Amino acid sequence: MASEYSGQPATPGRFDEILYEKKDGIARVTLNRPEAYNAYSLKTLREMTEAFRDASWDDAVAVVVLTGAGDKAFCSGSDAREFSREFLRRPRNFWKYQGVLLAALDLFRHLGKPTIARLNGVVAGGGLDWNLAADLAVAADHARFMQVGTRVGLVDAWGATQWLPLVVGDRRAREMLLTCDEVSAEQALNWGLVNQVVPAKDLDRAVTALAQKLIQKFPECTRYTRQQLSFWKDLAWSLTAGHARDWLAVHSTSWEPYEGVEAFLEKRPADYRRLRERAAAGKSSEFLWGAPTRQCELCGAKGIPEGFDYCGKCGNKLK
Repeated sequence: MASEYSGQPATPGRFDEILYEKKDGIARVTLNRPEAYNAYSLKTLREMTEAFRDASWDDAVAVVVLTGAGDKAFCSGSDAREFSREFLRRPRNFWKYQGVLLAALDLFRHLGKPTIARLNGVVAGGGLDWNLAADLAVAADHARFMQVGTRVGLVDAWGATQWLPLVVGDRRAREMLLTCDEVSAEQALNWGLVNQVVPAKDLDRAVTALAQKLIQKFPECTRYTRQQLSFWKDLAWSLTAGHARDWLAVHSTSWEPYEGVEAFLEKRPADYRRLRERAAAGKSSEFLWGAPTRQCELCGAKGIPEGFDYCGKCGNKLK
């Protein structure tokens, strides 16, 4: 009879946006949205959390591998269409979403078992957060790494700003986060962003070989070694994650993410210069892109885009 503290079978069809399998001591969680470059939605994060919890509790699982479906992308971060639809007008929803993301990342980092990021293509934005959250990483030689926050009006504060300096050094982290320049797989290896780079055809073989090395170690000692190694990551995370969650929720209603995300979805360059010119001239960002605005009746905040349902300053539901 199975204990309440045992894992459950990895039943096919159990999830919609991830794939989950367990075999020979290895649990594999695959982001299964290749049409969206394996960007994660709220539903994806909930399914990942369920799979991580099961893998953590299953004593037959020794190693967890995280990857993406297909050969184009490991993960491209949060789903931009969901962001545009749910968060640009509803900061409270973004705050809730970030809570789910925080819980998923925390669970992945504290599984009690070593984790491997299998990087099979683009690793962008929040995708790099998951790579940084893993213990080890093996990349295909066509993998590409990039941060996109300052390009789309957001801040990469869910792992990258906290952990990237610890992994690649302060100057390199600043270069990636401030310029959003692409980093090749070879450069990522030289910087210490990954442990191995192999031809794409050898990726599964390399990941399995690394997992087997981890399996042939004592589990309790492995668990506590991971805990000790995580001290600096835990410290940086605990001091910043809650603050980032609140600030990003409020910031989601400002002009920068509005223009940045919409420009990304419309596949056009973002109009950075116009915002800077308005600021230099001492002008408000109201009507920056010609959208009508309104005022919050509760706190008096002005310049709220007509289509917004909530005030970004106080959270009041607008009439």
